[in-house]
Amino acid sequence: MSNTVMSDNSEDLETTRTSLCEQFAMLSGSDSAVAQCYLAENDWDVERALNSFFEANMDAVFDVEDEETNENVARSKRKRVNSGTKSTVQKDKVDCIDLTSEEPSCSNSKNSVENKTEKAVLTSDSEDAKLSIISWNVDGLDTLNISDRARGLCSYLALYTPDVVFLQELIPCYIQYLKKRAVSYLFVEGSDDQYFTAIMLKRSSIKFVESEIIPYPTTQMLRNLLLAQVTFSGQKLYLMTSHLESCKNQAQERMKQLRVVLQKFKEAPEDATVIFAGDTNLRDTEVIHVGGLPAGVCDVWEQLGKQEHCRYTWDTKANSNKQAPYVSRCRFDRIFLRSANRHPRVTPEHMALIGMDKLDCGRYISDHWGIYCTFNL
Repeated sequence: MSNTVMSDNSEDLETTRTSLCEQFAMLSGSDSAVAQCYLAENDWDVERALNSFFEANMDAVFDVEDEETNENVARSKRKRVNSGTKSTVQKDKVDCIDLTSEEPSCSNSKNSVENKTEKAVLTSDSEDAKLSIISWNVDGLDTLNISDRARGLCSYLALYTPDVVFLQELIPCYIQYLKKRAVSYLFVEGSDDQYFTAIMLKRSSIKFVESEIIPYPTTQMLRNLLLAQVTFSGQKLYLMTSHLESCKNQAQERMKQLRVVLQKFKEAPEDATVIFAGDTNLRDTEVIHVGGLPAGVCDVWEQLGKQEHCRYTWDTKANSNKQAPYVSRCRFDRIFLRSANRHPRVTPEHMALIGMDKLDCGRYISDHWGIYCTFNL
């Protein structure tokens, strides 16, 4: 993002700075007062102001969590010393906490049991022939209860143990938290600054080949397309995620970005299966305006029969995180699939929304529901 040169004209100055405040507020999830404060302290340089904002607000977000972890480790060591029990924990693994055995920190235990039952049914038959994914905009820009929400995300990852996780709206400290705890995954990141996307690959089932970050030349919101080439059960996969431009008035930019995504589907080798999953912010009319999905590419939700229970991934009627004074129900989060040109073809099997239980802190993991999806290979 380039620096903005201020005009000497007072009216131009006010107009420009108002615009900068709006831009800062949109990118940071803050209000105009906070935006004005940080911009003024950083000579009205948006990039510097955003860096300052994220450093000030996010560096210490997980301090309490880290202190609790350190205290638990110390308490465990004292207990072993007092009891004379020899420690079996390797020293070099103290800081790498794997949450693969943890359960969701949800206040609704009945739904958690139902989720586990559903997961058991889904994975009991032909597990090796299925690919499982989760896609989730985790709303990392919302700092309220973020440590509780990050723990909740890890718990769902532990519950579903997906092969691939597509994440949007991450921030540096959030992904560092995930790396400490989801040690059974390889992380491929779309950036390491401000907010960005990432793809998590389960080490035991996914073999990473290479990755690429494709820029959106005219984005105003630091968006790009992240692509990872991998293999799964001997099959070549192209995995893509993105967070397309937000807000209704950004339809033209969003459609330009969608065209980039769809072009990558066309360019992928015919012997590769291509899966895109992310927060598209799309309205159905915008997909129509770009000419629809290319031949051979399907919208997984539509392919599975447009099931009503997993239509709305952003739903202010059901999700209170944003405390919006209006009702908005949208299918922003989408999954697109193009199977490799060979038999048997990859087909979607099941889709469900997750994260719909409140955490003990009284909030949801994100203002978006996550999507859990399985494919037959």
